[in-house]
Amino acid sequence: MKLGQKLAIIYIKAKLHILALASPRKAAREAFRIFCTPRKQGVKKYPPVFEAGQRLSFRLDGHTIRGYKWAPEGGGIPVKRILILHGFDSSIRKFDHFIEAFRSKGYEVFGFDAPAHGFSSGNQINLPLYSAMIDKIAATFGPFQGFLAHSFGGAALALSLEHIPHSPETRVALVAPATETTTSIDKFCQFLELSQEVRLEFYRFIEKKAGHPAAYYSIRRSLLAIHAAILWVHDQDDDITPLKDVLLVKEDHPPSVRFLFTRGLGHRKIYRDPEIVKELVDYL
Repeated sequence: MKLGQKLAIIYIKAKLHILALASPRKAAREAFRIFCTPRKQGVKKYPPVFEAGQRLSFRLDGHTIRGYKWAPEGGGIPVKRILILHGFDSSIRKFDHFIEAFRSKGYEVFGFDAPAHGFSSGNQINLPLYSAMIDKIAATFGPFQGFLAHSFGGAALALSLEHIPHSPETRVALVAPATETTTSIDKFCQFLELSQEVRLEFYRFIEKKAGHPAAYYSIRRSLLAIHAAILWVHDQDDDITPLKDVLLVKEDHPPSVRFLFTRGLGHRKIYRDPEIVKELVDYL
């Protein structure tokens, strides 16, 4: 971690601690704002495959969502239509290797930057907003026969699949998905050393804002309403979306889910590993 990042964390912790002394509720709301704010990253040049894509955009809740559509390599009628979904602090540009692989198999590929990410507008993102983006993409450009989603994108996709059209023939690849929102919140609160009182206010704020408790936003719960065939790929050393949550899902023996566990790839290398990429492309 760079010195600037360390100093920023010290400042945030101090700010929240002082705010909590006056009002745990206000501290919780400020913590939620931080929780939903991706790091500002310079918009880097996109890989060459993006020059072959058709630029797309639409409006969603005051945001401009930007993305691309790629025709199959060599043209022709697409064999399948696939949607790629990135994670928190990420962008569709990081999935160029999948785009090229899917196009080479004759697939039509779609990918968008979520609100507050990449070239899309906004400063904050939350799970219902990301899910609403997927809903609109499915309604506008679908139906999709395949989905590839990483991390936070996996949680948002699971939420959307509870109601967007799909069937047992639909194929879904979940790569290190954010399985339980409560785990993400608890890790965040622990990292910022928030008091128990502030944590409780944090959870109350989410329920008031979303109309559901944080525990509702769970892939384990969503699977009860999902009919698609799923390949779930997760690394045993993942320190962002921990294995313990995944193992609880596995214990449910969901009939349409196949699990593939790796070791040593962590949360981000897993979707760049050549063997995993081939496994996912072949599956979809």
